[in-house]
Amino acid sequence: MTTDPLLLMGEVDAATSRLLRTAASFDAADLAAASLLPGWTRGHVLAHLARNADGFVNLLTAARTGEALPMYASLEARTADIEAGSSRPPAAHLDDLRRTADLFSEAVAAMPAEAWAATVQARKGPWPAALLVWGRLREIEVHHLDLAADYRAADWSETFAHRLLREAASHHATGPTPPSVVLRLDGNGHEVVIGERFGAPIVAGPAPDLAAWLIGRADGAPLSVTPDGPLPTPPEWI
Repeated sequence: MTTDPLLLMGEVDAATSRLLRTAASFDAADLAAASLLPGWTRGHVLAHLARNADGFVNLLTAARTGEALPMYASLEARTADIEAGSSRPPAAHLDDLRRTADLFSEAVAAMPAEAWAATVQARKGPWPAALLVWGRLREIEVHHLDLAADYRAADWSETFAHRLLREAASHHATGPTPPSVVLRLDGNGHEVVIGERFGAPIVAGPAPDLAAWLIGRADGAPLSVTPDGPLPTPPEWI
């Protein structure tokens, strides 16, 4: 997967189209049903995705103008906006998702080349502007899974799954309690090592299933463990 934010927009557009198709299939009862995220309905997930697009527009604007715009006004405002939008009718959710996706695309298109070198203040700290398009793609693809609506990690592209897997592995490796595990990708023998290799269990399987398990979005049922035993429990992901 390319690291060029402009070239990566093709992946964002495709992921957004898939998300919109899923959102368009929901009626009011579907939106009120539980998502995979504790305490959130599907309506909460869709409201979050729309507000997340607004947040990324703020960060792109900050990178372009030099203005100190935060992603969200505050964590309390973020939570309140998601809660307020969660119970809207299906058509309102769909319109909001489309509108904010268009605003995100426009904000990316407005970025001059030099603005991608800026650093912006994301929700959890400073972030390179060059990673904002990847960040939006990650939000769409992971939260599409959270909708519990027949979208699976296997529907991710191999390139997306590989990049997410490496990012999650790096996140866990630098955390306060890094696990020791060797992740072995089916088909190519490639391995990603977290922590100490010696004595660590080997968890093997397709890249999408490994990535979904590593970020806590799947139970790892398709994965194998050597030596035999239970899958380790990954630390909390972002």
